[in-house]
Amino acid sequence: MVVEAQRLPFEGLARIAERLAAGVPLAEALELIAATAAEATDAQLAVVRVLDERERTLVARAVAPVDSPLAAEFSGTRLEIGYEVGAGRIVVPARSGGRVIGALELIGRFDAGAYALADAVAAHLALALRLLPPENRLQRLRDAGEALAAGAELDRAAQQAVRELARATNAPLVAVWRSSGEVLELLAWEGRADPTELDRVHTLALEARAAWQPLLVEQDSLDGRHTVSIRLGEPGFGALQLRYDDEPSRSELDTLVEFAARVAHALRLGGRARELEVDLDRTRALLSVVGEAIARLSLAHTLETAVDRIAELMSIEQVGIYLRDEWRLSTAAERELFPGHEDVAHALLGPAIGPLRARETIEVRAGSRDVATAPAARALAAVGVEAALAVPLRVHDETIGLLVAYPRRGITAAERSLLAALAGQLAVAVQNARLHEEATRLSEALGSVLESEREAGRRLSALYEISRTFTHHLSLESTLATIAETIVGVLGVDAAVIRVPDERTGELVPGAIHVADEKLAPAVRTILERPQPHVHLTKPLTLDVETARTIGGGHALLVPFLVKGSTAVVIPISTQLELLAQLTIVSLDPAAPISADTVATAASIASQVALALDNARLYQQQKTFAETIQRALLPGEHPEVPGFDVGAVYESAARLDVGGDVYDFVEVGAGRVAVVLGDVTGHGVDATADMAMAKFVFRSLVREHSEPADFLAHANEVIADEIATGKFITMAYLTLDANGSIACASAGHPAPRLVRADGTVEAIACGGLALGIDGGQEYEQVGVSLESGSAVVLYTDGVVEARSGGELYGIERLDAFLASRAGLPAQMLAAAVLADCRAFAGGELRDDCAVVVAKRA
Repeated sequence: MVVEAQRLPFEGLARIAERLAAGVPLAEALELIAATAAEATDAQLAVVRVLDERERTLVARAVAPVDSPLAAEFSGTRLEIGYEVGAGRIVVPARSGGRVIGALELIGRFDAGAYALADAVAAHLALALRLLPPENRLQRLRDAGEALAAGAELDRAAQQAVRELARATNAPLVAVWRSSGEVLELLAWEGRADPTELDRVHTLALEARAAWQPLLVEQDSLDGRHTVSIRLGEPGFGALQLRYDDEPSRSELDTLVEFAARVAHALRLGGRARELEVDLDRTRALLSVVGEAIARLSLAHTLETAVDRIAELMSIEQVGIYLRDEWRLSTAAERELFPGHEDVAHALLGPAIGPLRARETIEVRAGSRDVATAPAARALAAVGVEAALAVPLRVHDETIGLLVAYPRRGITAAERSLLAALAGQLAVAVQNARLHEEATRLSEALGSVLESEREAGRRLSALYEISRTFTHHLSLESTLATIAETIVGVLGVDAAVIRVPDERTGELVPGAIHVADEKLAPAVRTILERPQPHVHLTKPLTLDVETARTIGGGHALLVPFLVKGSTAVVIPISTQLELLAQLTIVSLDPAAPISADTVATAASIASQVALALDNARLYQQQKTFAETIQRALLPGEHPEVPGFDVGAVYESAARLDVGGDVYDFVEVGAGRVAVVLGDVTGHGVDATADMAMAKFVFRSLVREHSEPADFLAHANEVIADEIATGKFITMAYLTLDANGSIACASAGHPAPRLVRADGTVEAIACGGLALGIDGGQEYEQVGVSLESGSAVVLYTDGVVEARSGGELYGIERLDAFLASRAGLPAQMLAAAVLADCRAFAGGELRDDCAVVVAKRA
């Protein structure tokens, strides 16, 4: 084994000699030398350096191993020829004719044999530098770009970039700029330049950042120099610039563009790393301060430290924390606040506990016209402050105070989230501190006070988490599922089931079940899915074997587990008037029974759950009522039109307000049917009234004025007199004739789509002003003859304006979908359009959607 270990270094040196004899490129030879040196000496890092004749320094041209954490740090670095060697470092010069032409640098811990091996490798390095031609400077720039793109700290990456460019191009001036808002800041530069010259290249950098092409080359009229400006990033976030005495070649420009892409990548990584580091340090600093303060249970220390750290870390000079006593707020801690700040805070309390209580943060600006925040806006204007950001301190869905910051700049979403998280921590800290101080005043002898306060803090934290989670759901089914899952996580139990009354049988049936361990879920669900006879409870009931058998139902199936030491508790969820549900929590582990503290926490949560269930149930009832009103105004069945297949679908948005989409059919003669599809502005009761009016106008006018253009002109006169100012109705009207002809007119409505049997889709171009805006309108009428298998499709704007993130469903997507489904029957085609629109929007529509299809048989 010793012989083998000795042979390996010399085999590596032999490989170097073979490659040198083969005439490999110098860059490849240097990489091989570095790898051999690292392997032979067991170095942590081997660096091969080559003499830079111009600057008389040794430049790192190859490092090994390349995946070493030190590789990026040493790549491209320079070493003075008069170097000094420190501990853990070997630097061996490579000489030619007594002159230093390179060096081998080793980092690590070495024995005596390593020095001899380093001398041998350095000799091979000298041989390589004598035998092989020097590397192309542009190729060296490409190599430097590869190393740079591996990522580095922002400022160091910029400095390394300009240094490599200056060395490779000999440009008199190299600069890297980066966007800071609308302006560009100079990150790094190298070369000779006076302030006037920097101003000129700065102007060109701004042009490069905004230009559509990535590269600009401009000749200076004053000194004749050429300035190369390359945009960094897409969209541009900076610029790379070089000043040349002579115009660079095309190949050099191509290499510079390639290098600029590497620079952009490195700067983006460095900038992102800096932002993440700042956010992380800020979050750690703020939350660690609050965590320490909570542990000390000192209210004054907590709040004073919080305002100081917020001001310091977020650059917000004016910060205040206010605690609530009934309807008034008192200042608990403040920094650099102005006279009248308590009036502003009191005005902010109103929306925080009223119309905006669901928001985590509330931003108000002086002069705002928002009704909910108008008093606060006036209070800001009265004290001459531009803006305020209020973050409610909430415990158990009760606002106990406010954290108010008065920023002089915009607050980012990340900073808002951080302040909201901090407010949650502060709320717990305030509550804990109040409990602690009160207990201390009552008696120092109560040894259990601290533990009780900690449990109170855990309970309040759980209630806060439950309250926050509930705000994301309104449907009863989603609310029940969220409650069950959250309770299992917060209380640390194995399973929870929420049973709700069955209106038909009166039994309590499972509304939601959650089991912590997925492996146990099938078996536990089988037990908990059983219905339960209604048992009147006013407080939590801990199940024992006898009680479970007596109550029966699903509880009886828990008896074998209770015998072996499992625990189960039933908690009523009720308002003052009725039982809404029963919560059963189960701990299967005899070593972790459900404690009295856990039961108390569960009972506290149950009161919050009752409110959530009551709200969800009310939402369900109101939504059903709203949809019933909506559908009462729509036709109950589709007309029988000779030669046509007619289909229609409608779906309301995911909200309570009744929408304004309406469609209807009326026979206007033998074998002829009029079809109308309209969209009323707004939602709610007013929209319902306008919708009913639109249907009445259609029904009352269509038989006397059956032609589309004539009908819309008369309908506009009626609606203009009846509809409120500022409101209008868009409407598409067409007639279907048994001979296959259709006539169509439109009043501000999306153009109907003509879908031919071969899948071709085109718009039926007809238009005019929406109904109700201005009287005396005339409308264009278009006639089309439908061939067998062709269809006309009417739709409301809720279809094409459905969104997925910031993207609209749009006309192009609709036409493509219609073309792909041209062979479907009318009803199936209408339903398919609506389903595709809903899927695009993520399963939830923001606006009402109606689709009517008439297809020639």
